[in-house]
Amino acid sequence: MKKLITPQEAVTYIKDGCRVMVGGFGLVGCPLTLVDALLDTAVKDLEIISNNLGEPGKGLGALVRQQRVRKGIGSYFTSNPEVAASYHRGELEVELLPQGTLSEAIRAGGAGIAAFYTPVGAGTEIAAGKEERVFSNQKFILQEALKADVALIKACQADELGNLIYTKSARNFNPIMATAAKIVIAEIDEMVPIGELSPEHIVTPHLFVDFLVLKEAGRT
Repeated sequence: MKKLITPQEAVTYIKDGCRVMVGGFGLVGCPLTLVDALLDTAVKDLEIISNNLGEPGKGLGALVRQQRVRKGIGSYFTSNPEVAASYHRGELEVELLPQGTLSEAIRAGGAGIAAFYTPVGAGTEIAAGKEERVFSNQKFILQEALKADVALIKACQADELGNLIYTKSARNFNPIMATAAKIVIAEIDEMVPIGELSPEHIVTPHLFVDFLVLKEAGRT
């Protein structure tokens, strides 16, 4: 199967109401070419799982500004004040998770684990509506795993099979998201021939990657 496709072809896999994981910490490691391609569609009512929702008018923030996001699940929304404003106007639903819990929930989703207990958030508003148990005299809350219909991730290099390597902090949530979605689309800076990447450097094996998209010039 041909893995290298255009950004426009890639976003046809995202439909109204889809749950979409998007890699990145702020704009670092975010697949901005794919996000911009999504902006050029009419897709709406999206549920986005990402550490945050971009910045005002940038990255996922542009989707928020256009009221195309129904719900955001993440841990750090303060980088985009428009998220809070949209929430208070009733335009956007927000589910706040501690960052470690968010990461583990995605990892668990990829590993086939339905849920796990964590002490983080026990006794706070984060625990509202969640099962609570006591282990070794400490309160824990039950957190369900997170999975998605589509994951949009960002990598530094890929070979023609779709094996991925990442650069420094741009790695962030991308590798675990690659394991936790039905369709995984990786935006890459560069494609190299098969055999060019050292097996010791490959983080995401090609079996997790459905499609590759080359980053457009000028993107970070």
